[in-house]
Amino acid sequence: MPESDWEIPAELQPEPTEVEFDLDLALRSVVGVKALVPPDAFTAQTLGTERLGSGVVIRQDGLIATIGYLVTEAETIWLTTHDGRAIPGHALAYDFETGFGLIQALGKLDLPALPIEEGDAPRPGDTCVLASAGGRRHALRCTIAARQEFAGYWEYMLEEAIYTAPAHPSWGGAGLIGGQGKLLGIGSLVMQQQDGRGRRVDLNMVVPSRLLAASLADLLAFGRPNKPARPWLGVYATEDDEGLVVSSTARRGPAEKAGVREGDRILSVEGTVVTDLAGLWRAVWAAGSAGTKMRLTLSGEAGKRETTIASIDRRSFLKAPRLH
Repeated sequence: MPESDWEIPAELQPEPTEVEFDLDLALRSVVGVKALVPPDAFTAQTLGTERLGSGVVIRQDGLIATIGYLVTEAETIWLTTHDGRAIPGHALAYDFETGFGLIQALGKLDLPALPIEEGDAPRPGDTCVLASAGGRRHALRCTIAARQEFAGYWEYMLEEAIYTAPAHPSWGGAGLIGGQGKLLGIGSLVMQQQDGRGRRVDLNMVVPSRLLAASLADLLAFGRPNKPARPWLGVYATEDDEGLVVSSTARRGPAEKAGVREGDRILSVEGTVVTDLAGLWRAVWAAGSAGTKMRLTLSGEAGKRETTIASIDRRSFLKAPRLH
């Protein structure tokens, strides 16, 4: 929605007296991100051709951390500062393992940079600020609800994601700022869970910044982690009461080429029985690097069967960013 059409309710906004750092100065580090993606891009159908979110300045030279799905395959990026300036940017890197993306501003930002928290903070119960671009009216006082594993249907998993509550309405690329004014993580998703009384509770899933600190040098030097790419199957799976089911496959991807179909149930990978998404992705990644062939046991309408999938590097499906 347009920036002028919403704001965090006043009672949920952080107050400068509640934190031990300059709140308004820190919030200037959060910028708006608008990414334009060509219609023929692999991710255009699922993520759209115009993506809006936020990013956080992490270096004085205009390096910005965001969530990678905002900028993957982007041809054009515009950054919007707290004082209304629009500055072009370039998609510098995308780490599929963590989900982080990096943008380099192509003009002078003149904005403060937030230091990255490299330790284990925060802890459940800690009060933090989750902020999208737009200053205090787009900043939310929140609590760390949990730190636990997250597995996504798109061949993605974090050993220990950060969950915050209440949920921010503009979470993509939002910066989670801790009590010392450091960047604790970048907003990725909104999720629904039930509390002890059966009521729905909305949470934000945030990718911890310590994962970015560990990979930042590689991302700046190579645009990706400097190690063999994980194998990618192009399969989208979900969990139900009976185990794992294929919800869809990437068009012309490895799984589709191997005959995997919507509705198939995944029983094992290379002989390892899998019953949930985390176990599935661990088994896939344990089979080797991109290019590895792996045997999946499936069950479908025709009964139980085995198929061999020749995995690939996910990047081979994506358009590389262009520097204008």
